[in-house]
Amino acid sequence: MSETAVDPLAVEMQVCLTVSAAARSLVGFYRPLLAPLGLTHPQYLAMLALWQYDRLSLKELAALLHLEPATTSPLVRRLEAMRLVRRERDPDDERALAIVLTDAGRELRSSAVGIPATMVERLGLEPAQIDEIRRAAELLVAACAAAAPPD
Repeated sequence: MSETAVDPLAVEMQVCLTVSAAARSLVGFYRPLLAPLGLTHPQYLAMLALWQYDRLSLKELAALLHLEPATTSPLVRRLEAMRLVRRERDPDDERALAIVLTDAGRELRSSAVGIPATMVERLGLEPAQIDEIRRAAELLVAACAAAAPPD
C-alpha cells in the first residue's frame, strides 16, 4: 500500500465512530437541561412528538422516534408512571390504544420550550449549521434503511 493511500480500516475514517461519538456527546449536552424536567433524552423525544401531535398510537410514536414498538412501550410506561401521558382507547378503533398527554404533560411543554435555542447557543453553531447536520443525519438514516436487508 502506498503512503498516500488511505487505510479503509483506519478508525478515524469510520463514519460509525464519528456519528456514535456525536450522538453520545449531544445526548450528554442535553442532560443538564432535561434534569430539571425529570426527563431522560428518549423521554424528551417522546414528549416532543406528543407535544407536536397530541395523540399517537404506539406504532406512530415508535416510527417518529426511529425505535421499535417493543423499545417504545417501556418508555411510554415510564412517562405514564410520571403522569405525563395516559393510554386510552382510540375512538376510531376500539382495539387500539392511543397515547395522549395529560394536563401535566401539556404543562411541561412551557418548561421545555427554550431547550432548542439553549442548545444552539451552547453549541456555538449557527442555525444553518444545525440544519446541515440534521439533513446529513437524515440522509444517513435513509441510506441505512434503504440498504437494510429485508426482514
